[in-house]
Parts: sequence; C-alpha cells; structure tokens
Amino acid sequence: MKKVLIITYYWPPAGGPGVQRWLKFVKYLPHFGITPIVYIPENPNYPILDESFVKEVPKDVVIYKHPIREPYKLAGLISKKDAKRISSGIITTRNQSIIEKAMLWVRGNFFIPDARKNWVGPSVKFLDAIIDKEQIDTVITTGPPHSIHLIGNRLKELKGIRWLADFRDPWTSIGYHKKLKLTHKSQRKHKRLEHLVLNNADGVIVTSNTTKEEFETITNKPISVITNGYDSDDQWQLPLSKEFTISHVGSLLSGRNPLVLWKVLGELVNENEGFKTNLKLRLAGVISEDVLQTIKDSGLENHTEILGYVSHEEAIAVQQKSQVLLLVEIDSEETRGILPGKLYEYMAAARPILAIGPEKWDAAQIIADTRSGFSFGYWDNKELKNVLLNWFSAYKDDGLKMKAKGLGKYSRRELTKELAKLI
Repeated sequence: MKKVLIITYYWPPAGGPGVQRWLKFVKYLPHFGITPIVYIPENPNYPILDESFVKEVPKDVVIYKHPIREPYKLAGLISKKDAKRISSGIITTRNQSIIEKAMLWVRGNFFIPDARKNWVGPSVKFLDAIIDKEQIDTVITTGPPHSIHLIGNRLKELKGIRWLADFRDPWTSIGYHKKLKLTHKSQRKHKRLEHLVLNNADGVIVTSNTTKEEFETITNKPISVITNGYDSDDQWQLPLSKEFTISHVGSLLSGRNPLVLWKVLGELVNENEGFKTNLKLRLAGVISEDVLQTIKDSGLENHTEILGYVSHEEAIAVQQKSQVLLLVEIDSEETRGILPGKLYEYMAAARPILAIGPEKWDAAQIIADTRSGFSFGYWDNKELKNVLLNWFSAYKDDGLKMKAKGLGKYSRRELTKELAKLI
C-alpha cells in the first residue's frame, strides 16, 4: 500500500471540527489502498479537549510525536483566560484589557505565521529520518496553524517529496487576522509566506469554492475542493424533542449574533400563544455576553437553555433530537467561504436547517442544492418569520421533516475517496 505522511497540530484529545477532518481521513484512507502515517506534537496546548475522539483513532495507525515549545503556556502564567481565548482564535475587540492588547500584539508580530512557528525547525529535522524509514514520497500538511505548511515546504526542499497543502480555513483573509494588531511589515510577511506555500506546494486542498477562487488569484497550482462532511458511523436515530427546539451547536460570539432571529422569535412569542408555550432555544458551546444580552432583551431568556461545551457525541445527540438546527456565520464578505463542519452533520441529522449568514454564502448554496433547509441574511425578517411559522405548524401536526437530496457526496468515506485520488 502507498504511504502518506499527514502533518497536523490538532489531533485527539483535541476537540473541534479541525480534528474530525483528518481523523476521518485517516480512518478511511486504508479503504482506498493508502496507509496514513500521522505526525503530531508530543505536548500540545489544546484550548479545547474532547476525549470522545480518542476512541476513534484507528488502533493500527502509526503516529509519530515530537515535542513543541508552546508560548501560550508562558502567556497563561500572565493571564490564563486571555491566553486560552487567543489560542482558540476567539478575539474580541471590545473591552480589551491592556494585557490582552499586549498579548495580541506580541502574538501577531513576533509569532509569524502563528504561535507554533518554533515547531517547524525541530519537526523538519525529526521527519528527515522518518521519511526515509517509512519510504514516504507524499506529505500532506493541514492548517491552521499555517506554520504547519512551512514544515511541508522545508521537507519538499530537503527531500524532494510531493507535498499537498490542506487549508481548513483561509490564511490572510480569515476574519481574526485583522484583529492581530499587525504592523505593515508583519502583514507583508504573512502575504509572502502565504504566496510561498501556495506556489511551492504540488497541490492545494481547500474546503470551499470561495477559498479556491481566492487562492487562484495567488497561484496557478492545482486547487481541489474537498469539503468537510459527516460520518454515517456517527449517526443514530433518537426521539425528537417534544418542544419546538431550535438548537445551535458551536460558538456564538459577538460577531456571530443573529439579531434578526432573536427579534423574530421575540415577536412570535408575543403574538402566538402556542409558539410561546412550545419554543425552546438550545445553545451548545461558548456564548458571548453580547449574544446572551440580546436574547434576554428579546424576551427569550426563559425559553433558552445554555448547555455549554459538549463532546462530539453529545453534539450529535443534540442535533438528532432537535426540531430545527440553527447555523450562523458572521455577516462579512470575508466569511462567504466559511463552511462550518457542523453543516454536514446537520444535513445528516435530517432536521431542517435554519441558516443565517452573509450574502452569497457558500453554505447557503449547499443548503439550497440539497433542499435541507433555508438560508437568510441578517435582514430577512419577513421571510424568516414565514418559514418559522410554517415549520411550527408542521411541528404541531407532527410532520416537520426535510426531504434532502444528494447528501451522499458529503459522507466522510466519499470525501476520502476524492482525497485518495489526489494522493
């Protein structure tokens, strides 16, 4: 079987969608005649842990580890809360403390492209011998953190191996990039490194068409879209909630605050006694104070259940039990190409998706193509209200269902088949 070396920072017990992408690829690659070998840090500083992923790691997969020096551990001695938030990519712009401002400036200008840059040199030295030992001719790097791609670039130069760079998120155009307090010199360095990676890699993999179009302005190298997806092994049938539950899984931070939805739900609660009696807003994940205050101001506090962070298994259960699944993205030109990993699990749950996001959002197109729900902008209050009323009426008649189509191509197995072709 052909061997491929996968270099990633995030791996179980880390939590989050970035872990699932390559965990599932590693699971299914052997089905297509490819043996994955994984390289990860020995002592990472993961901001989120999910032990349920550990049991999904194939028992026979070869995993190499090498120590990493994590500046966030030192930063945590100064402010553990700020260090954890910044390392998670959660950057607020309001009410920043002097310490947080200083940490952001140091993070943005001294650690380019990111705080894991010091792992590059030791990893290249360590993997030099591993590539020979395992007789590897193809390496895949996945970012963020995008410093991981610099390992691939150096290995290509050193060993002449074939290198594919997988971008789970964009680089310089991602939303939080502008919040890092970058100097002009630092901005130019990011652009230079982005250009280096995109033009030195033998192939580039992205998760959305919008990101592909963006990168095509930077490189002529082949770019393949392989989205995230759902794993049929993770799906099971659970009884639906008796209440009219609208559930969101994942972070709802200040910028990801669907004011139009809270307004419409507040109106429906005031206007419709049945809606008021049955509505339950269920939120799993980190919820910012701004979002919570808006929910309260809209008269929805008594209808809201805050679950906090839940494991992936618990998240699947929440999705399966919900009447409606809520998908929210920041209303920005920069987020059009962001396809949340939960989108595909939402579709697999066979529950109607209520999406609110930017104009020309890639996720809205997928939802429309698969007939798995409806997507609205941050201003579509009239149509949004009509859809919610129609869904509530169907729920009362025990007939709220979605007849989605074309979901098979988003299964993890089918997506891995496409990856195997590239390898």
